[in-house]
Amino acid sequence: MCGIVGAVTRRNVAGILLEGLQRLEYRGYDSAGMSIMDGTGAIQRLRRVGKVKELAGAWQTSPVDGQTGISHTRWATHGKPSEKNAHPHHSSEDVAVVHNGIIENHEALRLSLVAAGYVFTSETDTEVVAHLIHQEVARCKDFRLGVSKALAQLHGAYAVAVIHEAYPATVIAARVGSPLIVGLGIGENFVASDPQALRPVTDRFIFLDEGEMVEVTPDSIVIHGKNKGTVEERTVRIDTRIDATDKGNHRHYMTKEIYEQPHTVAATLEGRVTDTQVLESAFGARAGAVFAQTRAVQIVACGSSYYTGLVARYWFEEIAGIPCSVEVASEYRYRKVAVQAGTLLVTISQSGETADTLAALRNATHPNYVASLCLCNVADSSLVRESDLSLLIHAGPEICVASTKAFTAQLADLLLLVIAIAKHNGLSAEAEATLVQALNSVPMMINQALALDDTIKVVAEQFVNKHHALFLGRGPHYPIALEGALKLKEISYIHAEGYPSGELKHGPLALVDAAMPVVAVAPTDELLDKLKSNLQEVRARGGQLIVFGDSARFLDEEGTIVVHMPHCLPLIAPIVYAIPMQLLAYHVAVAKGTDVDQPRNLAKSVTVE
Repeated sequence: MCGIVGAVTRRNVAGILLEGLQRLEYRGYDSAGMSIMDGTGAIQRLRRVGKVKELAGAWQTSPVDGQTGISHTRWATHGKPSEKNAHPHHSSEDVAVVHNGIIENHEALRLSLVAAGYVFTSETDTEVVAHLIHQEVARCKDFRLGVSKALAQLHGAYAVAVIHEAYPATVIAARVGSPLIVGLGIGENFVASDPQALRPVTDRFIFLDEGEMVEVTPDSIVIHGKNKGTVEERTVRIDTRIDATDKGNHRHYMTKEIYEQPHTVAATLEGRVTDTQVLESAFGARAGAVFAQTRAVQIVACGSSYYTGLVARYWFEEIAGIPCSVEVASEYRYRKVAVQAGTLLVTISQSGETADTLAALRNATHPNYVASLCLCNVADSSLVRESDLSLLIHAGPEICVASTKAFTAQLADLLLLVIAIAKHNGLSAEAEATLVQALNSVPMMINQALALDDTIKVVAEQFVNKHHALFLGRGPHYPIALEGALKLKEISYIHAEGYPSGELKHGPLALVDAAMPVVAVAPTDELLDKLKSNLQEVRARGGQLIVFGDSARFLDEEGTIVVHMPHCLPLIAPIVYAIPMQLLAYHVAVAKGTDVDQPRNLAKSVTVE
């Protein structure tokens, strides 16, 4: 969600902070700011509403230089987007704070601080943190102890970075429920919410554990927390040659990432399957014992990851023969759950820092869970570290807010998991070989679907002046219809809904007319005839049909546009049919002129509720 970059150096930090923020723009934000300790020891602040380039322009006009600073891109939660609500927030010009997350008890703390004489200038919960730290440091005359005492009073989720005028060349940072990393340099050190921000200045990182605090100076890093590992032991190196911020020849990150999918699916399968079988060891040394005990699966996720779970439910019950429940994490975490004996908890998150999914994992203490397993794209994420088993999806950094390559990689890995568990429930070697061969064909089939790009670009013209759209699918393609609708609404701002086509007569048919395009996900399977009957109901009411299918029984005619998909096996069709849904949303958004990679009001990594 929001982005944090901090630096303590022996050179001017302004350029480091600005470039770091620019490299975090994919997360989504509405304002940006930075505070720098200048040569006199005073903290100077610049803030602007809008893109980081507005902040950079302000700095060019009124340069603020120094060797210690913190910066932030804000996605509004408490208080509308405005300069006064932008981070950093100051207290008495002595303290500057940037903060990701939400402080749940900010109102009570604000009342107490007002009573103590502090004056608030913003609507944010973050300003409470600045004043509270100022108060506690003044009381104990110690920077680290004062920050620690202040943070102990906060309820909620946060990552913070703080500088204090009386303690030059020091940044203190901490995390509770929101990711934070330390970057190691030579004679300089850094903090950030994502390694991507610091790739130009270092390739060495420490991923802070939950509840840890770090003191950073140019020559030292001191971490306070339960993990007693040394700085050297905890440092990981990330290859700087891999730079996800390069769009190559693509106009947007979204198309770059859509076209990477043949490679990313192949990468996520590499080393995990042979020509005929799934290698169970890919899930970890304990996987075989866990899968042998698994009698049910509970999937918990958010957004597009939730839809991958809905597809997997069909696979688990048909192939593995065990019940599978799928729930939205923000609902699951807050209700009393009846857990069937032998249940494997599966969490899915591209970032591994999704707040609701993490909370669901942490709350899963019922003894009927045999283990927790996560599918994630980030090796050092909280979700990976806190799960019993994990499978990295190897999709590479995904910059566009709307997920594409992570979605298909998650589907491929879920199918791997289904097959691995099914082997403990009677799946024969012959049947496994057939399933694995189908799975191995996915990259080739995605390439064939991508070849339809020009056709889909023409189809997208049907949506440019429309305000609503309906997506239909049956069986495992109903979740693909949901995902198609989500993609369209995310980046084109057209209201879209996904429905099981059999539910058409139970309400949505009342909305169908010539002004509402209806998209059908229609591969050849045992439900095709039923789907065709549903679509006739749309045509009878003057609706414009756009059919994505591989059957010759769909014909281009008045009121019907058919996008002829490559024929693929029903097992992998949900993965292949996700591709045209992505391309359709992309071309509609481009035609409408919306911000494809950073749609309004949305963030890449949702680290708050």
